[in-house]
Amino acid sequence: MSDHVSFVKVCGLSTANDVQVAVQHGADAIGFVLTTSAREVSPQQAAQLAALVPEGVATVAVFHTEDLPMVLERATAAKVGWVQLHGKRTADDVKLAHDAGFKVIRAVRRDANPEDFADWGEDLLLIDASVPGSGKSWDYAAVRELAAGRQWLVAGGLTPQNVVEALELSAATGADVSSGVESSRGIKDPELIARFVDAAKGA
Repeated sequence: MSDHVSFVKVCGLSTANDVQVAVQHGADAIGFVLTTSAREVSPQQAAQLAALVPEGVATVAVFHTEDLPMVLERATAAKVGWVQLHGKRTADDVKLAHDAGFKVIRAVRRDANPEDFADWGEDLLLIDASVPGSGKSWDYAAVRELAAGRQWLVAGGLTPQNVVEALELSAATGADVSSGVESSRGIKDPELIARFVDAAKGA
């Protein structure tokens, strides 16, 4: 693996124990899903969990199709520092989130239009599988050129077993995992979280 240490985000956390395991093993970002999902938490739950995350580790509220005013309202209530935007977005959305004091991860599917991979000023781009949340791995090398020279995260179908290879094939700055560290849909496995972060960090 390359010498740089990857940026690792563990997403869809809903218990204090899962947050603590991810943080103890060196996760750089903790994601809370504030949109309809098997992993959804309320802004209030997210705020309680975010309070457990030490300074220097990013707290991220994840949204799908919600309009930006709702995103900002919920993210503010969740007391997080970052928002992750899925769905159809504009460069204005990124700017408005920044203006409101949030850092931004903008998620695009690997088969999105070429212009969606342009730099809209987001802090991190996230490139996901064609069917986000499917848990299936895909051709990570295929997106190597799409985001070359950018700060970006690879996502979709990642597990403790394949994350190192996915990072090498894609040349991504880091990795984002959710279903790949679950024992059943929406239920995280602390052991898998630990193994994933350790592998991605090159431990």
